[in-house]
Amino acid sequence: MPAQKGPRAGPARAASPGFTREERAAMRERAQELKAERSKLDGEKQVRAKIAEMNGSDRAIAERIHAIVQEVAPDLTPRTWYGMPAYSRGDEIVCFVQPAAKFGVRYATLGFTDKAKLDQGRMWPTTYAISQLTDAEAARIALLLRTALL
Repeated sequence: MPAQKGPRAGPARAASPGFTREERAAMRERAQELKAERSKLDGEKQVRAKIAEMNGSDRAIAERIHAIVQEVAPDLTPRTWYGMPAYSRGDEIVCFVQPAAKFGVRYATLGFTDKAKLDQGRMWPTTYAISQLTDAEAARIALLLRTALL
């Protein structure tokens, strides 16, 4: 006798003892975490590649800023933004490094977008010129990052 097809094809199969709704939700969350981790690693590679393309003081400054961001704000995701090393929270860029050579100017800059919480009264700086990055400037950058992420 040929097997019947369709909704009346015999007794309903017993529900499989598969994963619960909560377990499936946890697996989806983990998949999202892994995807986010992969994209962070891809961004890390992109940023490191952009820094490697830089010369002289631009490279030294960008490498030091990258290390400061990793130490002070590890939750920021490295990525490139208009071909520059940048760091984001979610999809929003918080700060970026503009090498001097990019636009043929005499100094590199560290810039903050409006997503950074640097507001001070009615007027405040959002871009900082960096001709040399000593420990004093590194400490100031660390403070700016902490403030920006409040």
